[in-house]
Amino acid sequence: KNGESEAVQGLILGMKGANITKVLDQVKSELAIIEPTLPKGTSIDIFYDRTELVNLATGTVKSALFQAVILIFVILLLMLGNLASAFSVALVLPFALLMTFIAMEYFGLSANLMSLGGLAIAIGMLVDSAVVMVEHITAELGNKERENESKLTIIREASIEMTPSIITGVLIIIIVFMPLFTLEGLEGKLFAPVALSIVFAIFASLVLALTLIPVLSSFILSKREEKELWLVRVLIKVYRPVLEFCIRFSKSVMFLVILLFAWSLYLAMETGKIFMPTMDEGTTIVMIETPPSISLEESVALNLKIQQKLMKAVPDIEKIIARTGSDEIGLDPMSLNDTDTFLIMKPQKQWQSASRAEIVEKIRTVIEEMGGMEGVFTQPIEMRVSEMITGVRGDLAIDVFGSDAHELEKIANEIKSVLEATQGSSDVFKKANDGVAYFELSFNQKNMGYYGVQQDEVNEFLNSMITGSKVGIIQEGMRRIDLVVKGEARYRNSLEKIRELYYPLANGESVALSKLINFKQSSGPVQIEHENGYRKTVVQSNVEGRDLVGFVDEVKEKIAKELTLPAGYYLSYGGEFENQKRASDRLFIIVPIALFLVFMLLFVSFGSLLQATMVFMNVPLALIGGFAGLYFSGEYMSVPASVGFIALIGIAMLNGIVMMNYFNHLVHKGMAVKEVIVEGAVKRLRPVLMTALSTSFGLIPLLYATGPGSEIQRPLAIVVINGLGSSTILTLIILPILYGWGYRKEKEI
Repeated sequence: KNGESEAVQGLILGMKGANITKVLDQVKSELAIIEPTLPKGTSIDIFYDRTELVNLATGTVKSALFQAVILIFVILLLMLGNLASAFSVALVLPFALLMTFIAMEYFGLSANLMSLGGLAIAIGMLVDSAVVMVEHITAELGNKERENESKLTIIREASIEMTPSIITGVLIIIIVFMPLFTLEGLEGKLFAPVALSIVFAIFASLVLALTLIPVLSSFILSKREEKELWLVRVLIKVYRPVLEFCIRFSKSVMFLVILLFAWSLYLAMETGKIFMPTMDEGTTIVMIETPPSISLEESVALNLKIQQKLMKAVPDIEKIIARTGSDEIGLDPMSLNDTDTFLIMKPQKQWQSASRAEIVEKIRTVIEEMGGMEGVFTQPIEMRVSEMITGVRGDLAIDVFGSDAHELEKIANEIKSVLEATQGSSDVFKKANDGVAYFELSFNQKNMGYYGVQQDEVNEFLNSMITGSKVGIIQEGMRRIDLVVKGEARYRNSLEKIRELYYPLANGESVALSKLINFKQSSGPVQIEHENGYRKTVVQSNVEGRDLVGFVDEVKEKIAKELTLPAGYYLSYGGEFENQKRASDRLFIIVPIALFLVFMLLFVSFGSLLQATMVFMNVPLALIGGFAGLYFSGEYMSVPASVGFIALIGIAMLNGIVMMNYFNHLVHKGMAVKEVIVEGAVKRLRPVLMTALSTSFGLIPLLYATGPGSEIQRPLAIVVINGLGSSTILTLIILPILYGWGYRKEKEI
């Protein structure tokens, strides 16, 4: 510890489903009771506490939720211009969140980083249904044609008119999130809570929009002529001439939109792909590997020296805890030449380095300067997840299978050279598997027969001298201690000393052990791994500064060109890359099925294949902004970004449904189609903008958040915000054009 002395390390493991915060609070209470009973000079130091990361990560999302609520209320107030209307809509937020938490508790879903992240995604969508309902009720209460009707009648009929649109929109959002429930492995465990919390929240908002909002409207809103707010009047003043111009040159506008979509597809192909953005856990682990022949004493001394150098060269490190070899329960089966070094950093305000990346480079420099060892950088949770899922600690792991150990080592070294020469590779690592000292003992059967000695008797003698034999138990109060007889320490690690031993014979005489056993010292592998009946070795690498999928594709191409594998030898690619491939393959199948179900729901809702197609056109319009946002922000296509696209599709559809239903409503009232597509679009401008802005502004805090976990939420926020921008602007232009074309087409038919 800290390059000063040795320490004993203990691990606290939480049971599956346990509340880790409560568990660790109880553990800390027990440790406070135990510590005073320890021998003098012994203290307990908690060097890694996961609750700190949990609190920071959930705190980041909670802060984003609070900021989002404020921003959404401001948008509602600016767009509605009526404090009563804005308050009635904003009141949906706390009630919807409360209903969501009740559902989460009932279904056993904890308030963790992912489930709270789902609520942060949904927070802007929670008011969409209420916005549409309140806006329509307000418009109908101010309708001069209905001034002789009672307020309750107007509110009831206005609510009934909007119910189909709202239900259809919410069902679409729920359907598009269904693919997340089909994800497997790590991605399924991470994003199923996201989908569940979103579905709970959206369903709660639907119930409230259909029940609470009409009731609140009957108390809060009054019958009066609706006056557009100055901001809305300015927007309409800009929007109307732009819409009329685009309708006049509709073919050119459509051609331009098609070009934009094609351009966005090109950007999507140029965007890199990874599984998940790396979350900054705040604690760095360096796995240091020294030569396999090192002894335990030498390993401890070397690690103390490494710690001293790190503490001196990197002042940003607060303390260092290192663990060498395997623990008692076999949680981390490692050799004596493997050490996990935990680096606990000082608070960021006290850093002399500009960033964590700079600290890592300083640490890497110290390790490289010492020579004769290799270091792989990771983080506590990242390390555990990688080991459980793929068995290695790297973004990419290449398994080499074959029959001959020497040939496997040769191929693995060649692959390591290829990885090191590939741009973006970092911490390329191949476990040193040769150089361990072995004592080989063979029995001299002739001499053993001459002296009348049995092989199992000699085995038992050697076992007693080197490792010890249990001969009894000592009882000290409540403590039971095994009584073990073993040879002196000098015999345990020296082949020459063992040669000097004499074996006692039954007649009371003794014979030199060297007459009974032939001793030989040799070197060999650290371990021999097998999988599917083949021997294997592993080469692993992390990836920095580029996307994982592009890196793997380049490595595969280089290996195919530069290496010729002997017959009976083959490679397998795994690591985090494997998770990314599995998730993308599953979504590639399930998302189209979900989109087909959405299209069928639109067809049932409108009773028109043509109108369902028109609304469905919102999907490519939304993708334009989403793809462009990812590309220009420098983010990669990842599972969180895919979740963002899924959310985006559902939200974009809602705006199209609202506009399409209003167009149909005006047509049924006898208004000419040319007038409908202009006046209807102008009338729906405010609710469409409000739903888009409330969702976008609800995600802005996630876009600029900096705490742990923000790395996972940021790609999602980028996709939704940019996609909603393109979808909203283009929907307000393209849908009226399509409706005009489609209505004339239906008339011709």
